[in-house]
Amino acid sequence: MFGPGQGSFLNIELISEKTAAYWCQSVTELKADFPDNIVISSIMCSYNKADWTELAKMAEESGADALELNLSCPHGMGERGMGLACGQFACLFHDPFDQDPELVRNICRWVRQAVQIPFFAKLTPNVTNIVDIAKAAQEGGADGVTATNTVSGLMGLKADGSPWPGIGRGRRTTYGGVSGNAIRPIALRAVSAIAKALPGFPILATGGIDSAESGLQFLHAGATVLQVCSAVQNQDFTVIDDYCTGLKALLYLKSIEELQNWDGQSPPTARHQKGKPVATLEEVKGGSLPSFGPYLQEKKQAIANHKKKLIDFTDDSVSTEGTRVYAPKGPVPRVKDVIAKALQHIGAYQELNIEEQVQALIDPEMCVNCGKCYMTCNDAGYQAIVFDPETHLPVIQDSCTGCTLCLSVCPIIDCIKMVARTTPYVPKRGLPQAVEPVC
Repeated sequence: MFGPGQGSFLNIELISEKTAAYWCQSVTELKADFPDNIVISSIMCSYNKADWTELAKMAEESGADALELNLSCPHGMGERGMGLACGQFACLFHDPFDQDPELVRNICRWVRQAVQIPFFAKLTPNVTNIVDIAKAAQEGGADGVTATNTVSGLMGLKADGSPWPGIGRGRRTTYGGVSGNAIRPIALRAVSAIAKALPGFPILATGGIDSAESGLQFLHAGATVLQVCSAVQNQDFTVIDDYCTGLKALLYLKSIEELQNWDGQSPPTARHQKGKPVATLEEVKGGSLPSFGPYLQEKKQAIANHKKKLIDFTDDSVSTEGTRVYAPKGPVPRVKDVIAKALQHIGAYQELNIEEQVQALIDPEMCVNCGKCYMTCNDAGYQAIVFDPETHLPVIQDSCTGCTLCLSVCPIIDCIKMVARTTPYVPKRGLPQAVEPVC
């Protein structure tokens, strides 16, 4: 909850205490200093045509290049008829059975009539189907949407039951807006769902972008612009330069054939034992050995003998061969070339191939015998892992369903991999289904 490198933030602050005139003057001065940079003004008010028209025109006249309509602030402002009150409720009467987001559509129409510059509706994830809201914004004339605003949540409760943050002597709190890495899966779902439903409709992505890699994820999901806030709060604005450099590197790597087995900027994991490269014992001894007790000593001795033989037959001369430099075989992709690349892999559950099943495969050389795979499989899976009574190595049984729990909790990267199942899986249904159900 405290300290650097926060995974998420929660805020319960409201809008700026500065006036609209102050911010419009600031935009004018900012554009004068940086005429080539894009400035997007954020505006918010209640469901009132005159107010939206006035604010939109003020922002346009100040020199803003575009507008973002805040229809999604999840705390405080919704109780005042702004933010979430405009972007979540379907209509003026808040009919729970009315799925037509009339308010969003009308607000976008009002703004479209008022200004010529582009504008984007900032959407809330606190709805059943964010795609419906995005469609209403498009129908109202919006040039795109921002997905998503913060997620309504409660940050935490102390041991005495008081909340954080606690306001005043009574230490009262309210539900606030959660941001940062904690909401990235929610934001990725929103961006990809909108991109699939509205191909080509611009999406400004926000929600957990804390690296070049996570930014690339949102581009692959269909975003055209990236927004960063919580990561800046964790550090400062210098992270933006880091993300831009990292994104250029990721795009450059895509053009090098020899590095296609890399995961972004991460090279493939070499086989190792506690971080140290290991010899292939299958070649040294014709089999593997666990890494404890007398087996460990036997393994060390076998490896030592193997290395000694290599040294005896190795030329003592020092190689002068330089580091290999890989050159792109084709053009380096641009940002627009990777937008929505992942959408072909995302769809309904019914579209998944349930015949192509996998099983876990444990590398005995990399295994440190910590038992994490066994524990999670035993208490939360299918009890498909047992330990060999002699070697203490984990053994995957045929009852493995490929749930990936073991891979998820294993502390050694790539020690466990999921491979294609070679035998047909026969599910165990438990008791046979009764002909006549017993009440």
